[in-house]
Amino acid sequence: MTLRILEVPCLGDNYAYVVTQSGSTQALVIDPSEAGPVTHELGDRGLDLVAILTTHHHHDHVGGNLKLSHDHPGLAVYAHGGAGRPVPGQTHEVAHEVVFQTAGIQITPLHVPGHTLDAVAYLIEDALFTGDTLFVAGCGRLFEGSAAQMHHSLCNVLAALPDDTRIYCGHEYTVQNLRFAATVEPDNAAIRNKLEWALEQTERGQPTVPSTLHDERATNPFLRAAVPAVAARYDNDPPVEVFAAIRRAKDHF
Repeated sequence: MTLRILEVPCLGDNYAYVVTQSGSTQALVIDPSEAGPVTHELGDRGLDLVAILTTHHHHDHVGGNLKLSHDHPGLAVYAHGGAGRPVPGQTHEVAHEVVFQTAGIQITPLHVPGHTLDAVAYLIEDALFTGDTLFVAGCGRLFEGSAAQMHHSLCNVLAALPDDTRIYCGHEYTVQNLRFAATVEPDNAAIRNKLEWALEQTERGQPTVPSTLHDERATNPFLRAAVPAVAARYDNDPPVEVFAAIRRAKDHF
């Protein structure tokens, strides 16, 4: 069967993702920030929701959990427990690289602390659902974790995956992220080209997700702290310190 991924816009700029297999009526949803759009998508597709996957505990990623759990009795809700923060409706705790199955789909959770301590990315075949850890051309703010934790999560855990891994992130932040990336690397043609493409997508009302790890390695400043052209702008400091400086600059961009 073929994996089907349905992008569900929520709130102002969030994405939830309904994931199913072709020929199956069972589905899971990742980060339903609100229930209504997800319920509408499920109804339009004739799908039965059996599980929620939560990337982290922030309200704009779990806001629909309780309503969906109420409407779908017995719904499984997966999340990490590492931060001690309750995820609404949680029924199952995931652990790093401990594979599980739901809706007939095999899922590998990857613990990626940085944005929050309970942050998890979910790998399903060649699709990686990153929440607020890795954005297209960006990464999440450091609300709970350290720069060293986020750098490790991005550059050692996620960047270890193949180039053709598709990146499905939690927000439509691409244009602003690429504008910032261009200030870090003004001579990077890949950034300029992707920004032009992202602006065209936005003008057409089309999403800029998914990206790929190949594209992120070429355009995302948070994956490029060890690149000489980037490090040189930050006194050739060690990559973790360059990463931290880029993150601070983005916070005030």
